[in-house]
Amino acid sequence: MRASDYKAQVAGSANNTGGVEAGCTPIAKGKKPYIAIISKGFQHQFWQAVNAGAKKQAAKEGATITFNGPATEAEVQAQIDMLKTAITKSPDAVGFAALDSKAAAPIMTQLQQSKTPVIAFDSGVDSPVPLTTAATDSRTAAAAAAKHLAEKIGYQGTVGLVVHDQTSSSGIDRRDGFVDWMTKNAPKVKLLTPQYGGGDVSKSANLAKSLLAAHPDLAGIYGTNEGAAAGVVQGVKESGNSKVVVVGFDSGGAQLDAIRSGLEYGAITQNPIGIGEQVVASAMKALRCQPLPKKIDTGYFWYDKTNIDSPKIKPLLYR
Repeated sequence: MRASDYKAQVAGSANNTGGVEAGCTPIAKGKKPYIAIISKGFQHQFWQAVNAGAKKQAAKEGATITFNGPATEAEVQAQIDMLKTAITKSPDAVGFAALDSKAAAPIMTQLQQSKTPVIAFDSGVDSPVPLTTAATDSRTAAAAAAKHLAEKIGYQGTVGLVVHDQTSSSGIDRRDGFVDWMTKNAPKVKLLTPQYGGGDVSKSANLAKSLLAAHPDLAGIYGTNEGAAAGVVQGVKESGNSKVVVVGFDSGGAQLDAIRSGLEYGAITQNPIGIGEQVVASAMKALRCQPLPKKIDTGYFWYDKTNIDSPKIKPLLYR
């Protein structure tokens, strides 16, 4: 694998200084901890992979977990309601991937007051309460996606963006990291105004078709998560345009098939199983009053048809 394709941090690598919950009392020996995990959704296989990683680590740690999320990644209030419901069950720790980085701030304060450790994952929370955040460096990963797309289109042409949202840190960072890299390194690339599809495949497909209809000379489209990228692939296929270069994020059956067939050039994959493992492992460390770093970088890889089946990439992909 090319060194430039790999973010040097692997699952479990960390940076910055974290801490221990104030007034921490280690969980009693013999007690089976209960960790409530609230994800951003269930419609993408990415979250099922995170869930699998969390279950795997919980079995190792002797912990019980629940893993819930709204039906789609557009349902911010539904996610907040799930978090509130989880709190009523008095979990020993909470794992949370925020759809809206600000909306959960009041509940974070409530959890802090009850001395319940919070572990953020995938998307950060706009609050000092989470002891750590286990996530991909989305801004840097998006820059890698921009670099690969720019190289493929010869550093010139018009490029569209279909973004999953503009409220979560992952949505913001995957948009801005891509835009910033292109602006600084590919001045001949014209970036269109980002379009937001809520991570919904059908909506993202319609956005892609609209972009292609309005800009017949479109050189490339970037989709920022599984749903956005799968939608872009669907839209490009339905439009009959075989020249536009598609770059995505995450995996899933639609993207894997599109990359193998050549319809999609390539994508950034995270380590979803590793993210799930880190959520539970970090929660257990917090319950033992062990210090945590402020951030845990779970890493990313670029993959395309040349390395999709390689031993390093294949285990990170899901259908």
